[in-house]
Amino acid sequence: MNLELALRMTEAAMKQAFREGAAISVAVVDEGGNLVSFQRMEGAEVSGPTLAPGKAYTSVALRRPTSELPALTGPGGELAGLAGSGFVCFGGGIPLWSGYGGAAYVAGGIGVSGGTVTQDVACAEAAASVWASR
Repeated sequence: MNLELALRMTEAAMKQAFREGAAISVAVVDEGGNLVSFQRMEGAEVSGPTLAPGKAYTSVALRRPTSELPALTGPGGELAGLAGSGFVCFGGGIPLWSGYGGAAYVAGGIGVSGGTVTQDVACAEAAASVWASR
């Protein structure tokens, strides 16, 4: 993950947000969950600077999209009790995969907050498509 690529990803997420009619915050983190890039659109919710990086971190730490977590973190779920432990367990976070020598690893993550969950996921997917086409 580098800054130039992270900035292109945040830009793609914001362009999608504009198409969606949403005002978002978007964060890109590296493989250790460390913030590389963050942008907040004018009018975006005040919780975005916490939730967007949280979703990105969560997707890296758990190596799965955060949209999968509500079913897993609810009562009786495989990861019950995880929510509220610093993890953000609703849609908008996507891990970014890379690999060499046949092995795949998480190289970073994207997190989006500010729209509906569906809008956040769409914006995160737009950013992830930049990663996939690098």
